[in-house]
Amino acid sequence: MHIKHLTLRVKDLEKSIQFYKAITKLTIARRFKAGEAEIAFLTNGEGETEIELLYIPQGQTFEGKGMFICFETNKLDDMHQLAVEKGLNPSPIQNPDDQSHYFYVYDPDGVSIQLRSFPQ
Repeated sequence: MHIKHLTLRVKDLEKSIQFYKAITKLTIARRFKAGEAEIAFLTNGEGETEIELLYIPQGQTFEGKGMFICFETNKLDDMHQLAVEKGLNPSPIQNPDDQSHYFYVYDPDGVSIQLRSFPQ
């Protein structure tokens, strides 16, 4: 068993799509309307990572306190620089031990996103 996708209710679908495309390198796999809702699925194209961004004009969105989503990257320094250039105010890269190298940045709805490199 594995997680098929993670759904995030967002306040601004376009802002969220641009954020996730830039910082996670996910791309839109499908996008459609369902009644008043608009939905975009972003994927890494390999099938093991998929996020559903759900915009509903009325209703509650997730306030990103108390959780984070971790994405693995082998280009941590480059991604940190990209986050700086985009004005996303990333945390410094943290290296608490030889196995841990990561930083945090917040998505447009306050979800904490961790980008992390793992030893090869």
